[in-house]
Amino acid sequence: GEVSLDDTRPGCNEQNKLKIAVVGFGNFGQFLAKEMVMQGHQVLAYSRSDYSRVAKEIGVQYFSNPDDLCEEHPEVILLCTSILSTEKVLHSLPLDRLRRSTLFVDVLSVKEFPCSLFLHYLPKDFDILCTHPMFGPYSGKLGWAGLPFVFDMVRVTRAHQAEAFLDIFRRAGCRMVEMTCAEHDKHAAGSQFITHMLGRVLEKVGLVNTPINTKGYESLLSLVDNTARDSFELFYGLFLYNKNAMEQLDKLDWAFEMVRKQLSGHLHDLVRKQLMLETSNELSRVVVNGNIMHNHSKKLMIPIVANPSDIVDFGEIRHDLVANGVE
Repeated sequence: GEVSLDDTRPGCNEQNKLKIAVVGFGNFGQFLAKEMVMQGHQVLAYSRSDYSRVAKEIGVQYFSNPDDLCEEHPEVILLCTSILSTEKVLHSLPLDRLRRSTLFVDVLSVKEFPCSLFLHYLPKDFDILCTHPMFGPYSGKLGWAGLPFVFDMVRVTRAHQAEAFLDIFRRAGCRMVEMTCAEHDKHAAGSQFITHMLGRVLEKVGLVNTPINTKGYESLLSLVDNTARDSFELFYGLFLYNKNAMEQLDKLDWAFEMVRKQLSGHLHDLVRKQLMLETSNELSRVVVNGNIMHNHSKKLMIPIVANPSDIVDFGEIRHDLVANGVE
């Protein structure tokens, strides 16, 4: 639920203010930095692109060199990089210039991948907190109250520092969800990846506004709009670095084929029932096991097949049914 911003709340006093270095200062890094500055934290930033102007506008100290950033001894290094560039960026940071008490945090949409990178690259003195704000600049533009924030204290020896960081999201009203990185990726593949996948498929279909939109159709248009705002790089990262994503993709293929077969089978049953009500002289064309029979009646023209899987042009059969008043 919503949390009060009263400064008497634990975690809001001056001794819990953090010096946070945001590495990767694109849209999402800027989005998080604004809230951190508003809550009174000191925020530094570094990115490959020059964001010095926007950093100054929101009260962030900008660095164009990672060595200079690390020499400021931030208490928290917050990685806001893309999934695909995370390893390269982490490898490029001068870790020897940081204090051993530094807390490393990521906000990637996949969790097992950055967790394994942190454990591999970071000295054991550094603490590790893997997180995922389940919202972004668009969905969180009106505030974060009630929005889920997932976190896993992978390696935390200085709890007060990690809690001070998590308190940024508690104070903003987020719904705090603690779970392992593996649990997150399993759930995210069945929700986030599926959402992005269907949004991109529907974008390829080319949905457009109509004068008679239903509420359901409006939801589909909104889905396309929301997923189109994210880069293909993010979508690819959700697929490539979540081992559960391929399973979901296979399930989608299977489900689509099952629904097609269900439609085809239902159409076959409909035709069989119609034939049972008609006498043989009412049929003008019957195809049974590949044999074509003709008579003089023009009342009904329906191709019949012995097995639903033999239906090749399902659209043509449906057209014949409609034309002859069967549907």
